[in-house]
Amino acid sequence: MKYNFDEIIDRKGSNCLKHDALDNFYGVSDLLPLWIADTEFRVPQFITDAIQERLSHPIFGYTYRSDEFYQSIISWLDKRGNWKTEKEWINFSPGVVAGLSFSVNSMTNVQEGVLIQTPVYPPFADIITMNNRKLITNELIEKDGRYEINFEDFENKLKESKLFIMCNPHNPVGRVFTKDELTRMGDLCVKYNVIIVSDEIHSDLILKPNKHIHIASISEEIANQTITILAPSKTFNIAGLSTSITIIPNADIRNRFCSETNKFHIDQGNIFGTVALEAAYKNGSEWVDELNDYIGSNIEFVIEHCKMNMPKLKVIKPEATFLLWIDFSALNIDNETLFTSLVKDAKVALNKGSDYGMPGNGFVRLNVGSPLSTIKEALSRIEITYNKFNK
Repeated sequence: MKYNFDEIIDRKGSNCLKHDALDNFYGVSDLLPLWIADTEFRVPQFITDAIQERLSHPIFGYTYRSDEFYQSIISWLDKRGNWKTEKEWINFSPGVVAGLSFSVNSMTNVQEGVLIQTPVYPPFADIITMNNRKLITNELIEKDGRYEINFEDFENKLKESKLFIMCNPHNPVGRVFTKDELTRMGDLCVKYNVIIVSDEIHSDLILKPNKHIHIASISEEIANQTITILAPSKTFNIAGLSTSITIIPNADIRNRFCSETNKFHIDQGNIFGTVALEAAYKNGSEWVDELNDYIGSNIEFVIEHCKMNMPKLKVIKPEATFLLWIDFSALNIDNETLFTSLVKDAKVALNKGSDYGMPGNGFVRLNVGSPLSTIKEALSRIEITYNKFNK
């Protein structure tokens, strides 16, 4: 490999949420953090070089996004995702979750239904209920270690929905939905006039041999019904730069969305986030390929280790992301007992599955975006909890 993903970097004392805020979230600070979805990998040099070049200028005043910024996105999506986009479709958002919230508020009215597929990233439900919309859920069905869509339920739920928030690749179950699945969901949304908001923040983090398809690339009809939200933050470990984009082909939907964001005067964004995004998308293809190979190797190691040493755990093998969804339910302990032991006995910080909705009971989410040595240490600690309850 050209890039070194085995490097251990001490992030403590850098105001790092993942490391420095453990006490706020877990009540103790001496944990191995494998929770929040950023990685432990050094930001690639081509990004830090671009930021350093901009830092060399002594003024950080008002800025705008140049044609090169937009072209970097258009070229990246064409090369990596076979999706041809246009500059006028692209707009700024400070983050993907912010983009989801702007979408909910601009596309629906109070008490109208918004559909999500559980178990799913907790802010999906939060932004729906906190904005006084009706939360509607289509539960994904786990079958032989892979989650599938209950299409009968999905279609029924669309009949009472105005908006469908999709997560693809899916967090936490790791699905990369197939073209057939995406076409069927998209066509049903067109049929029932339900706008799609597609969170595709993990769309670069695809594990072989899977292929990500942007739902808006499938047909003009689906594209005209879709808001796609993307960011380089997960891929290149630059979440702290707060730079995301929305891609909205339909001019009416785009204008409604922008009318909402304009209320908050957020369009200018962060000058260094703009620089970082452009550098990432211009130069990052080889780096991402090596990153995905490394993550895939970590995932295979966890799966094999669990088979050998913690065989009652069921690891859902992801098709994308650096997140593992692990079923502890065979240990026959409740969520709180499991989570308390992982914190107090095993000294690891993971995500509680129940936070992802009712289908997450008995699960935890493990972030494998770390050097392999860290993953090995985490598994040895998790075995403490496993052995305690493996009766």
